[in-house]
Amino acid sequence: MNRLLIPAFALCAATASAQTRPDFSGRWTSEPEASAATGRGGGTGRGARGGGGRGRSGDMGSGWGTTITITQDATRFTVEYAFFGRGDMQPPLRFAYTLDGSQTLNTVMMGRGTQAQRSRTAWKADTLVITTVHTFPHPETGQPTPTEVTQAVSLESPTSLVVQATRAGVLGGPASTTRTVYRRL
Repeated sequence: MNRLLIPAFALCAATASAQTRPDFSGRWTSEPEASAATGRGGGTGRGARGGGGRGRSGDMGSGWGTTITITQDATRFTVEYAFFGRGDMQPPLRFAYTLDGSQTLNTVMMGRGTQAQRSRTAWKADTLVITTVHTFPHPETGQPTPTEVTQAVSLESPTSLVVQATRAGVLGGPASTTRTVYRRL
């Protein structure tokens, strides 16, 4: 009889674990004074250009905008933010990721063409880790050159979201990590 109880407890534990995943849904804005950057670049950790056309602050931040909207359900995590100013008449950028670890493809029209980003997600305890590979042409050879960015998304509290972004060194440069703190709007 004990042999039957062990698989039942394991199934209950796995189900309880899946049910306790944090829900990051909401509208969030970064708090520059609470953010910190490590590695090269310094800056305030405010993030990439975003939120009504504001300029970058010296580092790449979370890789998302100053004000972001996250929607999440059992299978998908989506981030949306304004990158362009109002006069640009461009829609917000939207990145969707599957939560089952399968590869997702997001494309963004930037500059002279479309940029494709391939991502995978994984849960590490209560942190959602998004690993994205960006490909750009090597400046000397023109060959496609991949680089990896990892964003670890977690809640410090119900009103405080943290995105720690780690960027691999590009073309022999050093890797960098930034930590951006968002507060719920």
